[in-house]
Amino acid sequence: MSSKRWAALIIAIALFFISTFYQLATNKTANQDSFFSTEDFVEKVTKTGNLGAGKIAVIHLDGVIMDTGSSFFSAYNHKDFLKKIEKAAIDPGIDGLIINVNSPGGGVVESAEIHEKIVEAQEAYDKPVYISMGNTAASGGYYIAAPADKIFANRATLTGSIGVIMESINYAELAENVGIDFNTIKSGEFKDILSSSRPMTDEEREILQTMIDDLYADFVDVIVAGRGMSEEEVRRIGDGRVYTGKQAQELGLIDEIGTLDDVITAMEEDFEFGNTTVVEYEVGFNLQSVFGLTAQYFSGSKEEWGGLLQEIRNAGGPRAMYLYSH
Repeated sequence: MSSKRWAALIIAIALFFISTFYQLATNKTANQDSFFSTEDFVEKVTKTGNLGAGKIAVIHLDGVIMDTGSSFFSAYNHKDFLKKIEKAAIDPGIDGLIINVNSPGGGVVESAEIHEKIVEAQEAYDKPVYISMGNTAASGGYYIAAPADKIFANRATLTGSIGVIMESINYAELAENVGIDFNTIKSGEFKDILSSSRPMTDEEREILQTMIDDLYADFVDVIVAGRGMSEEEVRRIGDGRVYTGKQAQELGLIDEIGTLDDVITAMEEDFEFGNTTVVEYEVGFNLQSVFGLTAQYFSGSKEEWGGLLQEIRNAGGPRAMYLYSH
């Protein structure tokens, strides 16, 4: 083993022990056993409540909702986010969930998966779920909020953008100008639908529009069920435009204007939880994570590069999105 790799191992272990002792010294509520556990997440107390009062879990959603795997190149980890909702739902010590959303939306499938987890927490585990919107909670960010028991936003929050979008680039003329020819061998007429090497046909556009309309209908149904609005009303305001938090409240898309602290207070009062303890979930920094990171370093960080390559592949192909882009 080279001297550089030995140095990396020593530094990783040293950082582990420094972090351990620092957290134990500065956070009296920390569970010391968690540093030697194998759990994915540990609780971080952000507000200490009264003894015997309830406990609320705050889960943050930041970034584009896409499953790009576990990668340093992505701010949002889809699988971890789903696990956090599930952890809070099944934990008998958690009385309610607050999801703090700051997202322009993202993948259709990923948004639906989060929606299903929220509904499961409500129906299977009888946990109230409130939404706190940040700067942006649009398109897929609103899709996941729709089933919540209450939705809060800032007056200046950008939300709405109800709809589906699919885009592709046609560089056929550019390729022709620089002398590039494309040879395509396909099994069926529509196998290369949305190909960037040729113009889209009217029949292809009709096929794709049918798909988009179907996904849009699902979006509408989610809002109808979650907000108690009529389908006609949702379709009238769901033309893709964004709304401010104030406008969204007037339209019935959200319930109240307020900050995350206001949401916590509202849940405490609505369900008579008392002065609750509020926790967030952090990725556990334990022996397992230290050795996992070290092993990843010695293996050349293949998983991280794999995550980056997957993102590049995903960006290369058109897909339907619940996404607000500007």
